[in-house]
Amino acid sequence: QVQLVESGGGLVQPGGSLRLSCAASGSISSIFTMRWYLQAPGKQRELVAGISSGGSTNYADSVKGRFTISRDNAKNTVYLQMNSLKPEDTAVYYCNAIIRTIGTFVPTESWGQGTQVTVSS
Repeated sequence: QVQLVESGGGLVQPGGSLRLSCAASGSISSIFTMRWYLQAPGKQRELVAGISSGGSTNYADSVKGRFTISRDNAKNTVYLQMNSLKPEDTAVYYCNAIIRTIGTFVPTESWGQGTQVTVSS
């Protein structure tokens, strides 16, 4: 009923920038918190940044000052602007959102399929 589709990943040199997008579609009534997670090879998935429906944000210490999360509620889309990228940022990045679908009362969690970000010279 709900689909999250990420885009914008790729290969970038250290110090470069990328902008990830995640668009939600389907029978959406409301979208609450939206988040970005990353999962590096052999490691657990970890939170990168989150943004509430009102625009409040939070970041992992490792990305503060380099990454910026934002959202366009009219487009049901969340973004992650990643600057000053480092090799250790290399991972699959996943979009996550808490969404209430039309005709339901309880919001549920949805995940995107992930997009690869590789930082290498």
